Amino acid sequence: MDLLYRVAGGSVSAFIVTFLLLKFLPGEKVLMGHDRGRKFAQGSAVNIGKPTGVGFYFTLVFAVASGICCYFTPGLVCGLTALVASMMTGFLDDRSKDPWDEYLKGFLDFVMSVLGAVVCVWFYGSNVIIGVTGGRYHLNPILFATLAVMLFVVSINATNATDGIDGLSGSLSILSIATLFTISFINRPASESDRNGLIIGAIMICVLLAYLIFNFNPSKMMMGDAGSRALGFFIAFYAIYLRIPFAYLIVGLPFLCDGGISIFKITVGRLTKKKIIPFKNITTPLHDELRKNRGFNVKKVWATLVIAALVIDLIYIGITLIVHAVR
Repeated sequence: MDLLYRVAGGSVSAFIVTFLLLKFLPGEKVLMGHDRGRKFAQGSAVNIGKPTGVGFYFTLVFAVASGICCYFTPGLVCGLTALVASMMTGFLDDRSKDPWDEYLKGFLDFVMSVLGAVVCVWFYGSNVIIGVTGGRYHLNPILFATLAVMLFVVSINATNATDGIDGLSGSLSILSIATLFTISFINRPASESDRNGLIIGAIMICVLLAYLIFNFNPSKMMMGDAGSRALGFFIAFYAIYLRIPFAYLIVGLPFLCDGGISIFKITVGRLTKKKIIPFKNITTPLHDELRKNRGFNVKKVWATLVIAALVIDLIYIGITLIVHAVR
């Protein structure tokens, strides 16, 4: 019953507080930036002038609610602190008069990724679980830390690149978080990290639901880099915290297909001085391809990508249940 009270109390309270903060945006003129539009992003002009960086609000609510409701562990406190730090790197960019240099943002993402990896290895070790089979393995800590940094970098940037369609990033994040916990529960019911995993997962889903009330098309506000970078950090941390980091290859597939392709395309182009440009005939992120070249409106793009993500997650959960049932 104690766990139920923590989950219900934390989730409901976080939803209400987030909703009220976003409804009234206290300190908006002092704290918030306003969307400048995205260069080369299809349809981004419609968002110019909207409050951006509201991820500042829901990330802080999440961190405070989690700190109050979770069973205390030093690792979780450090993880929540690193999450807030990651949010702040995006928030300061959101509210700056001119966009930060891409290389500066990339450097900060790398620093936050190293910090996240260190926290995970130091407090949670380098054991992993393969979600589908339930197999447990111990990885070399250096290898694990290297892979963890890569996971954080990819997750932060893919989530950020996906945040270009009203409601998309928040919706995909909710599906990813719910699926990660479900896979973890199938593999390790009633473990200690499952208790805190349930609490922080439920609270994050609830603050995102409150945010989506204001972000569904036509949106009234944007999470900005403050929100997208915090979400990307959280999803990577959550996967490692639940000991199923490789599950990101499945639950993160919608992010990788939508935003990840864009990052890969840009990175290869810069490294080869534009001699090699993969997916040259595809406008990236993928949601821009659907809008610009396929004629999808915003709601159809959202529905297409979210339904695809839901199908992938349900198939993943279904296969995992079947494999565990026949073992």
